[in-house]
Amino acid sequence: MKDAELVLFCVKSTDTETAGAAMAPVLSDAAVVMSLQNGVDNASRLAATLGREVIPVVVYAAVAMAGPGHVRHHGRGELALGASPMSETLARLFHDAGIPAKVSDNVIGMLWAKLVINCAWNAVSAIAQQPYGALRAIDGVWEMVLAVVAECQAVAQVCEVTLPGDLPGAVLAIAESMAGQRSSTAQDLARARPSEIEHLNGFIVRQGQAHGIDTPVNHTLLVLVRALEQSRNTCDIPSA
Repeated sequence: MKDAELVLFCVKSTDTETAGAAMAPVLSDAAVVMSLQNGVDNASRLAATLGREVIPVVVYAAVAMAGPGHVRHHGRGELALGASPMSETLARLFHDAGIPAKVSDNVIGMLWAKLVINCAWNAVSAIAQQPYGALRAIDGVWEMVLAVVAECQAVAQVCEVTLPGDLPGAVLAIAESMAGQRSSTAQDLARARPSEIEHLNGFIVRQGQAHGIDTPVNHTLLVLVRALEQSRNTCDIPSA
């Protein structure tokens, strides 16, 4: 990493500060750092840790580990970069490598839009251990998903975030274009690994509390995933 000209920062949101602090001493002054992470505040958190600019990037890709060294691609694969002096050059670099990429003048809104999609599907997929397409077909799930979206929209509005496009339509489109995908949260729980739920539904709940917005559906999903995480951490501990 010492001589790297471009660093793609892809760690879990829970590890942003720790990983950032570990790599800070070996980054060259000229290195460009990009945050390709879930959540909406990782680039700013990493920038504070590194003391330098970090370009936020929205990643739309559905993948899963099918086995050691085996990644299964379920759909999409494009990037949206935040504006910076290097962003247009970087977008062309990705495009030339076969990765669709564009520069957005509302990358924060796009990050929030992806956050809403993640809040809508990730926890439900994790709790049920089912892919998006199967969940969409279950009676009542879509109404619950729409309730999650409405809460997120209310929080975004009070946070003065401009959300792009038709979010319910985008949420439905994910269930169709990535029908076979289990969420990253579902994959984390299946492997007894810490999830990013605190930076997804948990983020919405905390922002709602800070601004006086009720988020009962997001809160319920957050607590259920927390409970599942705890049960997986303690299920092998023998009773006294």
